[in-house]
Amino acid sequence: MPSAGILIIGNEILSGKIQDTNSPYLCRKLRALGVDVERILTIPDQVEIIAAEVKAMAAAYDFVFTSGGIGPTHDDLTMEGVAAAFGRSVVRNESIAGRLKRAEGGKAPDEHQLKMARVPEGATLVDAGDLWFPAIILENVYIFPGVPALLIKKFESIQERFRGVPFALKRVYVKQRESDLVPLLDGLLRRFPRLMLGSYPHFDRPDYHVLLTLESRDADYLERALKSLLESLSSDAIHEVE
Repeated sequence: MPSAGILIIGNEILSGKIQDTNSPYLCRKLRALGVDVERILTIPDQVEIIAAEVKAMAAAYDFVFTSGGIGPTHDDLTMEGVAAAFGRSVVRNESIAGRLKRAEGGKAPDEHQLKMARVPEGATLVDAGDLWFPAIILENVYIFPGVPALLIKKFESIQERFRGVPFALKRVYVKQRESDLVPLLDGLLRRFPRLMLGSYPHFDRPDYHVLLTLESRDADYLERALKSLLESLSSDAIHEVE
Protein backbone atom coordinates (compact mmCIF):
# COMPACT_ATOMS: atom_id res chain seq x y z
CA MET A 1 0.00 0.00 0.00
CA PRO A 2 1.18 3.58 -0.60
CA SER A 3 3.35 5.16 2.07
CA ALA A 4 4.00 8.81 2.81
CA GLY A 5 6.23 11.18 4.70
CA ILE A 6 5.27 14.72 5.73
CA LEU A 7 7.82 17.50 6.02
CA ILE A 8 6.72 20.63 7.87
CA ILE A 9 9.10 23.49 7.08
CA GLY A 10 9.28 26.69 9.09
CA ASN A 11 11.16 28.37 11.92
CA GLU A 12 7.81 29.68 13.16
CA ILE A 13 6.66 26.13 13.90
CA LEU A 14 9.84 25.20 15.75
CA SER A 15 9.72 28.40 17.81
CA GLY A 16 6.09 27.81 18.81
CA LYS A 17 4.87 31.06 17.27
CA ILE A 18 2.59 29.13 14.91
CA GLN A 19 0.91 25.81 15.62
CA ASP A 20 1.10 23.18 12.91
CA THR A 21 -2.37 22.07 11.83
CA ASN A 22 -1.35 20.86 8.37
CA SER A 23 0.19 17.53 9.37
CA PRO A 24 -2.89 16.37 11.36
CA TYR A 25 -5.08 17.34 8.40
CA LEU A 26 -2.88 15.46 5.93
CA CYS A 27 -2.77 12.40 8.20
CA ARG A 28 -6.55 12.23 8.40
CA LYS A 29 -7.06 12.73 4.68
CA LEU A 30 -4.34 10.33 3.60
CA ARG A 31 -5.52 7.60 5.92
CA ALA A 32 -9.04 7.93 4.52
CA LEU A 33 -7.53 7.54 1.05
CA GLY A 34 -5.60 4.43 2.06
CA VAL A 35 -2.11 5.93 2.39
CA ASP A 36 0.10 5.04 5.36
CA VAL A 37 1.80 8.11 6.83
CA GLU A 38 5.01 6.71 8.30
CA ARG A 39 6.85 9.85 9.35
CA ILE A 40 6.25 13.51 10.19
CA LEU A 41 9.24 15.81 10.57
CA THR A 42 9.45 19.54 11.35
CA ILE A 43 12.58 21.35 10.17
CA PRO A 44 13.89 24.92 9.93
CA ASP A 45 14.09 27.16 6.87
CA GLN A 46 17.56 26.03 5.81
CA VAL A 47 18.27 24.85 2.27
CA GLU A 48 20.76 22.15 3.26
CA ILE A 49 18.43 20.62 5.84
CA ILE A 50 15.42 20.77 3.50
CA ALA A 51 17.44 19.11 0.72
CA ALA A 52 18.74 16.32 2.96
CA GLU A 53 15.35 15.47 4.46
CA VAL A 54 13.48 15.66 1.14
CA LYS A 55 16.06 13.36 -0.44
CA ALA A 56 15.77 10.84 2.39
CA MET A 57 11.97 10.86 2.42
CA ALA A 58 11.68 10.66 -1.37
CA ALA A 59 13.78 7.50 -1.32
CA ALA A 60 11.86 5.95 1.59
CA TYR A 61 8.20 6.68 0.76
CA ASP A 62 5.86 6.65 -2.21
CA PHE A 63 4.71 10.22 -1.55
CA VAL A 64 6.35 13.15 0.21
CA PHE A 65 4.35 16.22 1.22
CA THR A 66 6.08 19.46 2.13
CA SER A 67 4.29 22.35 3.82
CA GLY A 68 5.61 25.88 4.11
CA GLY A 69 8.41 28.03 2.77
CA ILE A 70 7.09 28.91 -0.71
CA GLY A 71 6.21 32.59 -0.27
CA PRO A 72 8.08 35.74 -1.38
CA THR A 73 10.17 36.47 1.73
CA HIS A 74 13.82 35.81 2.57
CA ASP A 75 13.08 32.71 4.62
CA ASP A 76 10.98 30.97 1.96
CA LEU A 77 13.55 28.43 0.79
CA THR A 78 11.57 25.26 0.12
CA MET A 79 11.86 25.42 -3.67
CA GLU A 80 15.63 25.70 -3.44
CA GLY A 81 15.80 22.85 -0.95
CA VAL A 82 13.58 20.50 -2.97
CA ALA A 83 15.52 21.29 -6.15
CA ALA A 84 18.83 20.59 -4.40
CA ALA A 85 17.51 17.24 -3.16
CA PHE A 86 17.31 16.06 -6.77
CA GLY A 87 20.34 17.91 -8.08
CA ARG A 88 18.19 20.39 -10.00
CA SER A 89 18.41 24.13 -10.41
CA VAL A 90 15.60 26.58 -9.63
CA VAL A 91 14.13 28.26 -12.72
CA ARG A 92 11.56 30.94 -13.39
CA ASN A 93 8.28 29.51 -14.66
CA GLU A 94 6.66 31.86 -17.13
CA SER A 95 3.22 30.34 -16.64
CA ILE A 96 3.30 31.21 -12.94
CA ALA A 97 4.74 34.64 -13.72
CA GLY A 98 1.76 35.24 -16.03
CA ARG A 99 -0.63 34.11 -13.34
CA LEU A 100 0.98 36.53 -10.89
CA LYS A 101 0.46 39.36 -13.35
CA ARG A 102 -3.21 38.45 -13.85
CA ALA A 103 -3.69 38.19 -10.09
CA GLU A 104 -2.36 41.76 -9.83
CA GLY A 105 -4.90 43.00 -12.37
CA GLY A 106 -2.36 43.20 -15.18
CA LYS A 107 0.30 44.99 -13.18
CA ALA A 108 3.75 43.52 -13.61
CA PRO A 109 4.80 41.65 -10.44
CA ASP A 110 7.85 42.98 -8.61
CA GLU A 111 10.99 40.98 -7.90
CA HIS A 112 9.70 39.75 -4.56
CA GLN A 113 6.45 38.46 -6.06
CA LEU A 114 8.38 36.86 -8.92
CA LYS A 115 10.20 34.74 -6.35
CA MET A 116 6.97 32.74 -6.19
CA ALA A 117 7.38 31.96 -9.91
CA ARG A 118 10.64 30.09 -9.25
CA VAL A 119 10.26 26.30 -9.20
CA PRO A 120 12.61 23.31 -9.37
CA GLU A 121 13.70 22.52 -12.91
CA GLY A 122 11.48 19.81 -14.38
CA ALA A 123 8.64 20.32 -11.90
CA THR A 124 5.08 19.50 -12.93
CA LEU A 125 2.36 22.12 -12.43
CA VAL A 126 -1.21 21.00 -11.77
CA ASP A 127 -4.10 23.44 -11.54
CA ALA A 128 -5.55 23.32 -8.05
CA GLY A 129 -9.28 23.90 -8.06
CA ASP A 130 -10.21 27.57 -8.17
CA LEU A 131 -6.82 28.79 -6.94
CA TRP A 132 -4.70 30.79 -9.35
CA PHE A 133 -1.51 29.18 -8.04
CA PRO A 134 -0.92 25.58 -9.19
CA ALA A 135 0.18 22.56 -7.19
CA ILE A 136 3.89 21.92 -7.82
CA ILE A 137 5.24 18.38 -8.02
CA LEU A 138 8.83 17.19 -8.46
CA GLU A 139 9.28 13.44 -8.80
CA ASN A 140 7.23 12.08 -5.84
CA VAL A 141 7.38 15.30 -3.80
CA TYR A 142 4.28 17.47 -3.52
CA ILE A 143 5.08 21.05 -2.52
CA PHE A 144 2.28 22.72 -0.56
CA PRO A 145 1.95 26.14 1.07
CA GLY A 146 2.03 26.54 4.81
CA VAL A 147 -1.22 28.53 4.98
CA PRO A 148 -3.77 25.87 6.06
CA ALA A 149 -6.67 27.12 3.94
CA LEU A 150 -4.52 27.08 0.80
CA LEU A 151 -3.02 23.68 1.57
CA ILE A 152 -6.49 22.20 2.04
CA LYS A 153 -7.75 23.55 -1.28
CA LYS A 154 -4.69 22.33 -3.14
CA PHE A 155 -4.70 18.90 -1.55
CA GLU A 156 -8.39 18.31 -2.14
CA SER A 157 -8.07 19.28 -5.79
CA ILE A 158 -5.53 16.49 -6.45
CA GLN A 159 -6.27 13.98 -3.69
CA GLU A 160 -7.43 11.21 -6.04
CA ARG A 161 -3.81 10.84 -7.16
CA PHE A 162 -3.07 9.24 -3.80
CA ARG A 163 -5.95 6.82 -3.42
CA GLY A 164 -5.09 3.32 -2.26
CA VAL A 165 -7.27 0.87 -0.29
CA PRO A 166 -8.76 2.85 2.62
CA PHE A 167 -8.93 1.64 6.19
CA ALA A 168 -12.23 0.69 7.74
CA LEU A 169 -12.60 1.73 11.39
CA LYS A 170 -14.71 0.61 14.33
CA ARG A 171 -14.80 2.28 17.75
CA VAL A 172 -15.81 0.54 20.95
CA TYR A 173 -16.32 2.59 24.13
CA VAL A 174 -15.73 0.43 27.20
CA LYS A 175 -16.59 1.04 30.85
CA GLN A 176 -13.76 -1.13 32.18
CA ARG A 177 -10.31 0.16 33.08
CA GLU A 178 -7.56 -0.25 30.50
CA SER A 179 -5.44 -2.44 32.79
CA ASP A 180 -8.33 -4.90 33.10
CA LEU A 181 -8.60 -5.17 29.31
CA VAL A 182 -4.99 -6.20 28.63
CA PRO A 183 -5.51 -10.01 28.60
CA LEU A 184 -8.60 -9.63 26.41
CA LEU A 185 -6.80 -7.39 23.92
CA ASP A 186 -3.75 -9.65 23.78
CA GLY A 187 -6.05 -12.57 22.98
CA LEU A 188 -7.80 -10.58 20.26
CA LEU A 189 -4.48 -9.84 18.55
CA ARG A 190 -3.49 -13.50 18.70
CA ARG A 191 -6.71 -14.38 16.89
CA PHE A 192 -6.46 -11.44 14.46
CA PRO A 193 -2.76 -10.59 14.04
CA ARG A 194 -3.39 -8.27 11.06
CA LEU A 195 -5.76 -6.08 13.06
CA MET A 196 -4.63 -2.55 13.95
CA LEU A 197 -5.82 -2.19 17.52
CA GLY A 198 -5.64 0.98 19.59
CA SER A 199 -6.48 1.51 23.25
CA TYR A 200 -6.97 5.02 24.62
CA PRO A 201 -7.91 5.65 28.27
CA HIS A 202 -10.17 8.58 29.16
CA PHE A 203 -10.11 9.89 32.71
CA ASP A 204 -12.70 12.64 32.38
CA ARG A 205 -15.67 10.65 31.08
CA PRO A 206 -18.29 9.33 33.51
CA ASP A 207 -19.87 7.01 30.92
CA TYR A 208 -16.80 5.08 29.70
CA HIS A 209 -13.13 4.65 30.59
CA VAL A 210 -11.46 3.36 27.40
CA LEU A 211 -11.88 3.90 23.67
CA LEU A 212 -10.83 0.90 21.60
CA THR A 213 -10.22 1.39 17.87
CA LEU A 214 -10.13 -1.51 15.42
CA GLU A 215 -8.84 -0.90 11.89
CA SER A 216 -8.24 -2.99 8.79
CA ARG A 217 -8.30 -2.59 5.04
CA ASP A 218 -10.28 -5.84 4.90
CA ALA A 219 -13.86 -5.01 5.96
CA ASP A 220 -14.81 -8.65 6.55
CA TYR A 221 -11.72 -9.25 8.68
CA LEU A 222 -12.60 -6.16 10.71
CA GLU A 223 -16.18 -7.31 11.27
CA ARG A 224 -15.00 -10.70 12.47
CA ALA A 225 -12.52 -9.11 14.85
CA LEU A 226 -15.18 -6.75 16.17
CA LYS A 227 -17.59 -9.63 16.76
CA SER A 228 -14.89 -11.54 18.62
CA LEU A 229 -14.12 -8.52 20.80
CA LEU A 230 -17.76 -7.89 21.66
CA GLU A 231 -18.27 -11.53 22.56
CA SER A 232 -15.30 -11.31 24.94
CA LEU A 233 -16.73 -8.32 26.77
CA SER A 234 -19.62 -8.50 29.15
CA SER A 235 -22.68 -6.64 27.88
CA ASP A 236 -22.63 -4.21 30.79
CA ALA A 237 -19.00 -3.25 29.96
CA ILE A 238 -19.92 -1.85 26.54
CA HIS A 239 -21.01 1.76 26.46
CA GLU A 240 -21.24 2.26 22.69
CA VAL A 241 -20.07 0.83 19.36
CA GLU A 242 -19.50 3.02 16.33
